[in-house]
Amino acid sequence: MVRILVPGEEAVESENIGHDGTVARTPGGGVSRPIPGLWLGDVPTLPHIASGKVREIYEIDEDRLLFVATDRISAYDVILPQPIPDKGRVLTGVSRFFFDLLDVPNHLLSTDVSSVDGLGDDEIPHLSGRAMIVRRVEVIPVECVVRGYLYGSSWREYRDGGGPTTEHLPDGLRMADKLPEPIFTPATKAVSGHDENITEAQTRQRLGDDLYEDLRQRSIEVYLSASDHAAARGVILADTKFEFGTTADGEVILIDEVLTPDSSRYWPADRWAPGNEIPSYDKQFVREWLDQTGWDRTPPAPDLPADVISGTRDRYIEAYEKITDLSFDDYLDR
Repeated sequence: MVRILVPGEEAVESENIGHDGTVARTPGGGVSRPIPGLWLGDVPTLPHIASGKVREIYEIDEDRLLFVATDRISAYDVILPQPIPDKGRVLTGVSRFFFDLLDVPNHLLSTDVSSVDGLGDDEIPHLSGRAMIVRRVEVIPVECVVRGYLYGSSWREYRDGGGPTTEHLPDGLRMADKLPEPIFTPATKAVSGHDENITEAQTRQRLGDDLYEDLRQRSIEVYLSASDHAAARGVILADTKFEFGTTADGEVILIDEVLTPDSSRYWPADRWAPGNEIPSYDKQFVREWLDQTGWDRTPPAPDLPADVISGTRDRYIEAYEKITDLSFDDYLDR
């Protein structure tokens, strides 16, 4: 049997992503329980493997897992008290779109949960649009981050004198500048639960030169393909992160969610102005509201007002429709 590691969640910012994203998990990798009060529907007929900030993961059999994207939302590593309606469906819909679009081996087998033996008629509706049946793999323990623009934590690192994500960049760049070419800036899970950016040399030492070059090439190729797709729709893909895993027969495949608003930074192309803050199609809206409240970024987070919940939902749906050129209502009706 292939060992289970739970893929990461959240956005490219090192303060928000994690290799396993686990919030509730039994020591030793055993069965854990869904996060109380934050799970939007249980799947009692399947063994529960792990809870992440956004996902619940269940075992179908020795070869397959069920990934369920809930409507939970987190900021600054804290799960917020209220969910964002349909957020999980947006993440699953975008992932499904890119898994279909990109010509790369990946873990997605199906999104038809009616094919899962044992699921009851009362369980299938709440899983519709938010669940993926995936291949079971051993996760390669490195976040494969690709950056096409200098922004966020990478910009702060560069401004403050440089570090792992900016070690190969030239002098004189501004915040939000387009980089001469996309850069591969891996990260690994730190003991504290935050991701830790690591240098090229450190990554090569962890993975070996051959696997490092393989992941770098795959990640940049997928980024470029997705970036071209987004650009044709008036959207800039500033940065994103990928995860890869190894199947039982040794094949390296793309796993986890892919190119979603939680794992990527998308900008409206007409709002891009180097040297300035750029609005993005992600949870920036809710982060800005939280920052205005004076919250100290420790649990518990303040309750989200209705207008912030609806505004965040609108932005996720806008991201889906901009990126895919598809109607979200049509996606819900599938």
